[in-house]
Amino acid sequence: MTLQLRVYVPPHPLIKHWLAVARDAGTPVALFRTAMTELGRWLTYEATRDREWLPTVDVMVETPLAPCSGTMVNPEVPVVVVPVLRAGLALLDGAQGVLPLAAVYHIGMVRDEATLEAKCYLNKFPDRFAPQTRVVGTEPMLATGGTIMATMAELTKRGIEPELVRIISVVAAPPALQQLSAAYPSLNIYTATIDEKVNEKGFIVPGLGDAGDRAFGT
Repeated sequence: MTLQLRVYVPPHPLIKHWLAVARDAGTPVALFRTAMTELGRWLTYEATRDREWLPTVDVMVETPLAPCSGTMVNPEVPVVVVPVLRAGLALLDGAQGVLPLAAVYHIGMVRDEATLEAKCYLNKFPDRFAPQTRVVGTEPMLATGGTIMATMAELTKRGIEPELVRIISVVAAPPALQQLSAAYPSLNIYTATIDEKVNEKGFIVPGLGDAGDRAFGT
């Protein structure tokens, strides 16, 4: 069976609302951060709906009145959140709100504005992740693809299976999606929208500008 990259654009009204807030150039820094937190929350919720990706176990609990059967997330299946610094931090609070017990591993990428190539300046990944580790990667802008491709290379080098990765993005564009599809066809991406192009400076159009600068007021 031929694998193909899966890109989901959830139709949730709250995702659409907060995307519009984030796109607006007049949105102040504090409200922009709120929008990113909410997008991180709802996109992570959508990304973790699959019970095969987030396995559960049947349990018995004691209510104040009687025993009752229930379902809980399997604590033996490791789940981690990987924010791609700097902009990925803007989605982290929302993702952690959905997955409060997930470990967080940081990776820092900076783009060379001349070549548009991504360079890693911080890598807090372990030498090897535990088998079957689930990963939620937060990267608001999937533009040229350099940053997310470099991040995926570091993850897979340490034992992460691409089919167990969920990338959370606010805006995605064809160049990044095409590269990811060719290299990691079993990957799943959850994004608020897919825009039509990337300009000569590597920015998504219409996009929302530089997510990191807008989130941190720099």
